[in-house]
Amino acid sequence: MSKTIAIVEDEASIRQNYTEFLEKNGYRVEQYANRSKAQSAFDQHLPDLVLLDIGLEQEIDGGFELCRHLRSLSASLPIIFLTARDNDFDTVSGLRLGADDYLSKEVSLPHLLARVAALFRRTEAMLSLTEEKLIKCGPLKIDMNRLTVKWTEQLIDLTLTEFWIVYSLAKHPGHVKSRDQLMTEANIVVDNTTITSHVKRIRKKFIELDADFDDIETVYGLGYRWLERSRG
Repeated sequence: MSKTIAIVEDEASIRQNYTEFLEKNGYRVEQYANRSKAQSAFDQHLPDLVLLDIGLEQEIDGGFELCRHLRSLSASLPIIFLTARDNDFDTVSGLRLGADDYLSKEVSLPHLLARVAALFRRTEAMLSLTEEKLIKCGPLKIDMNRLTVKWTEQLIDLTLTEFWIVYSLAKHPGHVKSRDQLMTEANIVVDNTTITSHVKRIRKKFIELDADFDDIETVYGLGYRWLERSRG
């Protein structure tokens, strides 16, 4: 069965352009021009992936609000911001709200298709995962069946992209993972800045539970590694 992609974009010509391209590549597409119509539809059923603009008609940050609502409905739904607002503040804001990727509308259609396909590959990898189902690393516990992460027995609310990054780092503690390796293992195709933003957001979530958390180490010029520490 074809995957369903929802496009939330208030400019009809842009929305139609994306729709035609994605349909030619085998996807089913649902179109929405504003936040209220999209939100009403998503409350009834969720698509397999959402392409989302930030400014939606009279709502300057309507896409951010819709992203927040989508994350309340599903932690694993792939969400890509596709917007003309490509400054660092908006990028970080979008990722902070739980988006998996953030692209400028100047991106080529083949590149967009590659990012969409990468997120779907990640979903398929999750369903077919045959590796160890429970990973423990000090106070960290990763349950692959439930796709949950706990720190000192407290649940960490991670998006699916964040979950895969933590999993990639923690399954081999002490090993440095480059940003390219993290992209490969998390089945995403983003730039280095986006990976950095994801890691910062992950750290913040752990620190909210444990002010002493410092188990993700930045190895400058190389990437990141998870430090296994003995704790009393």
